[in-house]
Amino acid sequence: MKQREGTSSEFLKHLFPRIVRKRDLKLSYTLCLGGLALTSLLLCLLSGVFLLFYYQPTPEAAYDSVLFLEGHVPGGGYVRAVHRLTSDASLVLIGLHALRVFFTGAYQAPRRFNWVIGVSLLLLAVFIAYTGYLLPLDQTAIWATETGTALIRAFPGGDGAATLLAPDGPLGPLALLRYYTLHIALAPLALIALTALHFYRIRRHHGLLPYL
Repeated sequence: MKQREGTSSEFLKHLFPRIVRKRDLKLSYTLCLGGLALTSLLLCLLSGVFLLFYYQPTPEAAYDSVLFLEGHVPGGGYVRAVHRLTSDASLVLIGLHALRVFFTGAYQAPRRFNWVIGVSLLLLAVFIAYTGYLLPLDQTAIWATETGTALIRAFPGGDGAATLLAPDGPLGPLALLRYYTLHIALAPLALIALTALHFYRIRRHHGLLPYL
């Protein structure tokens, strides 16, 4: 009896299948939205790693470090633009992918658990984007964070969550540090883990490629 492989192995085999049928390369009703969303997330992750070498997560230096990146680092403004655009693109693509799954009924048994994982991925991607808004500490970032904080407080238990995120206000050093930690480490690690689990479940139920 063939032993079931682990999540990481299944994730890699989903990205690099041993064979691909010619007809599976054609654009179908799925529009490859899941693959495009993953590509956007990977580009966002790679560009974000580059930004880490220059960003300084303190209220005094955050804005100036962004200006230095864009004005004095070769290609810095381009990489930051890629990071921002791929972040927005991934949110749109994940949302469209979720709508496609819903309207085609692909969320039904035996894929219900994977539907929950997919919705969790969408919510987590939104949260990562939200935590990234504050980091440049420009006026737009402050307004966006204050608006997001007001929305969080509107939900049950939101006051506690908002206080946990920004105990000293959106301009405080502790708030910036927490947003920074969530944006570059905790939330992305959770996103990677859920993405791997998502692809593992797709392969387990044979997804759109039953021969894999």
